[in-house]
Amino acid sequence: MTITLEMNIMKIGIIGASRLGQTLARHLSAIGIEVIIANSRGPETLAALTAELGSNVSAGTPDDAATCDMTIIAVPWTRVEELLESLPDWNGRILIDATNAFLSYAPDFELADLGGRASSEILAEQAPGARVVKAFNTLDARLLSRNPREPGGRRVMFISGDDAGAKGDVSSILAALGFAVIDLGGLADGGRIQQVGGPLAGHDLLKAG
Repeated sequence: MTITLEMNIMKIGIIGASRLGQTLARHLSAIGIEVIIANSRGPETLAALTAELGSNVSAGTPDDAATCDMTIIAVPWTRVEELLESLPDWNGRILIDATNAFLSYAPDFELADLGGRASSEILAEQAPGARVVKAFNTLDARLLSRNPREPGGRRVMFISGDDAGAKGDVSSILAALGFAVIDLGGLADGGRIQQVGGPLAGHDLLKAG
């Protein structure tokens, strides 16, 4: 199904080709959005994946993905700072932060010490000029891969950010995907309660209707 969005988002970049990045690429391409997906190993390593995902998805470099109208960062927290330092200026483009501040995964699931700050605040400082919106981080890729429209309602997606226009654009895309969007406010407060370790992380909620 191809949808018409209420903003001029022509192409979305995804940096990170793990299960989360692949899931988001699949959802976005299914509604007719052109996607560039990138990893750290080069576009040639993504040929099989992009062939599977279809004609709306192409492989590129992180720079290619970062210069799209909107970019999703979906890489491990330990790689975020180095990655952002290597990317072009953001010049007001939208950066969706889908990361969680894990230092290690199973079995330890060690969290970074953020000094009481929201991880998205820190990420925003590392990406000057970007309009950062936190989204896609509260549910694992297994849940996100499912249709957001369940028999009991639409799956809830939390967002937070300091730029109302950026949140509006991200909300329009999320709604087109089928999610029920709940805006938690700014990165400092909203980001803190939706990030890993916060009270909203990991909850699979449906909104009736």
